[in-house]
Amino acid sequence: MSEPHPASHSLSESLQSIIAGQSEKVTLGEMVDAIEDKQFGMLLVLLSLPSALPVPAAGYSTPFGIAILILGLQMLKGRRTPWLPQKMRDKAFTRSKLAGMIGKTSGFFRWVEKLVRPRLRWINSRGGYRLMAVLVIFMSLLMCLPIPSTNTAPAMVIFLIGVGLCEDDGLFAIGACVLGVIASLLYLVVIYFAIVLIREHGWEGVQQIKSFIKQQLGLE
Repeated sequence: MSEPHPASHSLSESLQSIIAGQSEKVTLGEMVDAIEDKQFGMLLVLLSLPSALPVPAAGYSTPFGIAILILGLQMLKGRRTPWLPQKMRDKAFTRSKLAGMIGKTSGFFRWVEKLVRPRLRWINSRGGYRLMAVLVIFMSLLMCLPIPSTNTAPAMVIFLIGVGLCEDDGLFAIGACVLGVIASLLYLVVIYFAIVLIREHGWEGVQQIKSFIKQQLGLE
């Protein structure tokens, strides 16, 4: 049986609560405390957001990917309340940068809020919850791989899972599973061509892959 999930605040309201304050920086621990009413779901949304959406947030994928991995392992064990080690909780981020990122995505979140609602509630059942945990773990590992400009797909999978958990929406979880398969295929293709190019051209092949990816994404 699915467990009821707190939903006292909307997605956008929970995000706004994170940047409320006067200090120059905000720690990851403060973010966790500000969104505890939505537990794992909102935290997954927050940590995947910089990589999932086209906003300038260089350097976030690896540390956030590691944090998401830790959360995924806790979900797999059946925890319903997130925990992070103190060293990670103390990781600080510039409040103005976070505010800018959240401000640029506020319209997107309002649109998402119109789509999500409690349905297909298998996502918060024991089996569904652990299936999501496995997908979160796998996608977080992909986020941490040093392959430039390919973090968006796995981060978006985690984002959809987070939204689904927040709103008890199993349909979003299904979308996450489909996108997860696509992301995995994308990485398999990239890794295959990386191996081929390294064999034929050495490490210069890696630079060719980077240039190709950036060209395809319009970053060059």
